Parts: sequence; C-alpha cells; structure tokens
Amino acid sequence: MNCPGPRNLISDVAGLRVGHGQDARLLSGATVLVADAPFGAGLHIMGGAPGTRETELLAPDRLVQEVDAIVLSGGSAFGLDAASGVMDGLRAQGRGFAVAGQRVPIVPAAILFDLANGGAKDWEANPYPALGRAALDAASPDFALGSHGAGLGATTATVSGGIGSASWVLDGGATVGALVAANPVGSVTVGQGPHFWAAPFEWNDEFGGLGPAPRADYATPPVTKLAREATTLAIVATDAALTQAQLTRLAIAAHDGMARAIVPSHTQFDGDIVFAVSTGAGARATALDMVGLGHAAATCLARAIARAVFHADPPGHMTQRPYSAAHLPLD
Repeated sequence: MNCPGPRNLISDVAGLRVGHGQDARLLSGATVLVADAPFGAGLHIMGGAPGTRETELLAPDRLVQEVDAIVLSGGSAFGLDAASGVMDGLRAQGRGFAVAGQRVPIVPAAILFDLANGGAKDWEANPYPALGRAALDAASPDFALGSHGAGLGATTATVSGGIGSASWVLDGGATVGALVAANPVGSVTVGQGPHFWAAPFEWNDEFGGLGPAPRADYATPPVTKLAREATTLAIVATDAALTQAQLTRLAIAAHDGMARAIVPSHTQFDGDIVFAVSTGAGARATALDMVGLGHAAATCLARAIARAVFHADPPGHMTQRPYSAAHLPLD
C-alpha cells in the first residue's frame, strides 16, 4: 500500500472523528478528536512554553490508561476550558471513567497562543467551554482544514497557520494519521518564498507541488514572528495496538516531523506538544513495528503542517487578521 488513506485525514484511522468550534469575531476556536469508545494515549512535549490540562495522567505508570477525547484550542490558558465543554457533552452521552457511581470523562487538552491576532478578546464570560461543546457536537470523519477550529486565528512567521491533517497506510496494513494546529514562532516556508520545508515528504501535490526551494534559499536565516505568540499542537494516531509506553515513544518520534516542517521549531516560546493515540483495533505492535510507525507518524505530521498552511485563508483574507508577509513584525 504505502499511500495515504481515502480521506488523507487522521480519521482514516477507523473510529476517529474530528470537530471544530469557532467564533469569527473572536478569531479563535477549538478542535476535538473523539471516538465511539475510549482510546489509549501518550504524549511528549518539546516546546518551552506549554499549556496543558490532564496530561500528567498520560504517563505509562498512571492509573487511567485511556481517554475519551483530546482537545486542541486557541485562547492561551483561557482555552483550556474548552475541555470543560467537551466533558459536559461526553457526560451527557454517558461517557467517562466510572468512579463512585459517577462518570468522569477523561479529556486532556493543550492550547496555543492567539490572543494577539486581532480578534475581539473583550469577553466577560470565557467563550471556550461553548466552543469545545460545539466542536464535540460537530465531530465527524470528514472535517475542514485551514482556518477552522483551533487554527482559525493561527499564524506562522510569514503566512497564516491553521488546521492540517494527513494519513498513511503502511505495507503491513496499519494506518497512521496526524492532526495539527500550526501556530509556530518559526516559518513553514523557506525564507520569504512559497516553498514548504516539508516539500520532500509531499504526496501527489497535496500542498501545491512546488517541490523543494532552490538551494540558495536554505542559507537564508530562518524567519520568526514575535515571541509569545506561538505553539504547534499535534495528535498522531494509529490503529495498531500500542501500550501507553509505546504511544509515548510514537509521540517522541513524531516530533521529527515538526522539525522537518517548521524552522525553527521547539523554541523557548513555543509550547510544542504531540499526543499519540491508538484505537487498538489492529495487531499488537512489536519493537520493530515501532520503527515504521514512528517514521510514518513523523512524515504525516510534516505533511499535515504544510497542508494546514496551504488550506488556510491568505493573510488579510479576514478583515481582523493583522499579519501579512510584507508587514509581519520580525524578531
């Protein structure tokens, strides 16, 4: 096989669904990954400024080994409350960890910084719980890329960021997918040109087919945007049956894809995080299988980051959006 799944989305991992909740005036939103049943999850953080909720329980030695959903949100620390809306929705469905006669949905979350993107941030009540609930209600195997959900107000150093996704089916039959909200300090394209850093990993012109940048462009110093306005959030998924320790290792491997697609990545001002999830529907992965799964996860993530930008609204397309390639404030 060795090609993308039919949707070229993380939902090619059977059973996974993605939904977006967003507010155009706020210029921000939330994105949720959910399935019909709890799924295994691990994570790894390489950014210097992460914002997270319920992530400590994803360590391999913790009591709870599965989660009900994962939330990616804008809004900086305010956006962590998007998980509350998702929890309320899942509880209403009877979902959650059974304890003391109650159901407690397990919903880890991570946030990116989009408070300075020009949207209206003058709310009195935190809008993110409602955005999280809306994202859950909208969850589907088919979902939009680009300027939607957690990626609505996202930017990169030179162009708009956004939501991206990609998938890959391995020869052995396992499917791997990636979902990302790309909002990095660094650039997804080389210099001020249109060529993506992830170009060597592109499949069938999925983000424009321009190929790698001319060799001279790689000597140009990397372009960055103002510090504290960043973070790339990602989820990689597979149907291979993985332990929580293996999921942690898959998340670590997937960070290579972030470094291939964003320059610079994992800075002190980014909260870069990768969640890794498994539906467990496939065969148990061996140590050797993990090599191929890790490579596929990293490749899918690099492609997803480029697709996020390729499908995003151009800078200036929305009247509130202040960034443009010509006038972007640089460090």
